[in-house]
Amino acid sequence: MDVHPLIWVGAGGALGGVLRVLLTAVVTARWGAVFPWGTLVVNLSGALLLGLLAGVWGLDVLLLQGPTASWWLLAVGVLGSYTTVSSFSLQTLTLLRGAAPWRGYLNIAASLLGCLMAVSLGLIVGRLVAGGSL
Repeated sequence: MDVHPLIWVGAGGALGGVLRVLLTAVVTARWGAVFPWGTLVVNLSGALLLGLLAGVWGLDVLLLQGPTASWWLLAVGVLGSYTTVSSFSLQTLTLLRGAAPWRGYLNIAASLLGCLMAVSLGLIVGRLVAGGSL
């Protein structure tokens, strides 16, 4: 196995993890911890950015030619460690088992639908920025 992708992913992962902690702290300080707003904002923004990268670089090209060093660094490394399914899962389970389980269902719906819409929007904008068509 070529170790170069691992170096790019590791470097990006360090940055993405730090960015996630910082943004989550800012959002939680602003909106409170009754609902996992920080994780939701991180996952939505990460989905949007991943779609944007795929749109700009061309998702079809990435699938045919394989990932580049930039893709390993930004998409897999930074955004892979920036977004978090494990935190989402634990927070959702905690909400479902708490006094207001509807918050857990809201988190599931907002996260899944929101991230699908965000990655779609990012892909569209990325393709337009790159001069392509929808």
